[in-house]
Amino acid sequence: MAKTRTDMKSDPADLAAMISRAQADRNAGKDGLPPVERWNPDYCGDIDMEIRADGTWFYMGTPIGRPALVRLFSTVLRRDEDGKTYLVTPVEKIGIRVVDAPFLAVEMSVSEEEGEQVLTFRTNVGDVVRAGPDNPLRFVVTGETDQLKPYILVRGRLEALVNRAVTYDLLALGKEVEINGEAIYAVRSAGPVFPIMPMARLEAEA
Repeated sequence: MAKTRTDMKSDPADLAAMISRAQADRNAGKDGLPPVERWNPDYCGDIDMEIRADGTWFYMGTPIGRPALVRLFSTVLRRDEDGKTYLVTPVEKIGIRVVDAPFLAVEMSVSEEEGEQVLTFRTNVGDVVRAGPDNPLRFVVTGETDQLKPYILVRGRLEALVNRAVTYDLLALGKEVEINGEAIYAVRSAGPVFPIMPMARLEAEA
């Protein structure tokens, strides 16, 4: 029987202990992270934990002020096909809330490899991700103000929202390309071209 919110672990220290047990698994992938995609534990209910749009983690309405603890929690995140995000160990699967994306891309570097531009991002929890075939960028226009929001796939189904300052730098790297006969403003990284928006729309907003 699934646990209810009243009998779930109620202290971040207990959650940290749970995750430490998960990290003891020696079958971690090449990135050293616990192999959460291979685990299929019972669902144990939800807890009052939320990741806000600015990347801040809250527990029972209070910000989690220890970066090391946030990093620990982030290593066992998983987003399942139901669209929900969970903390996952070999024996427990606990639901949390995510307002936008679980991670925030806070830094970008630009390099060149074999004549190709390569964009590498660092997240607020220390992940370093190179945009490319396995970690694509996508761009979404949303809200009443038509805000352009870039995301990069970090791992599994987990994405990082690119913060506003880095977004400006990212958009400055865009160039006009032709895709299916249409002029598109796009950015390239490690080979693939990632569409941002049609040139007609860009020019209309300029």
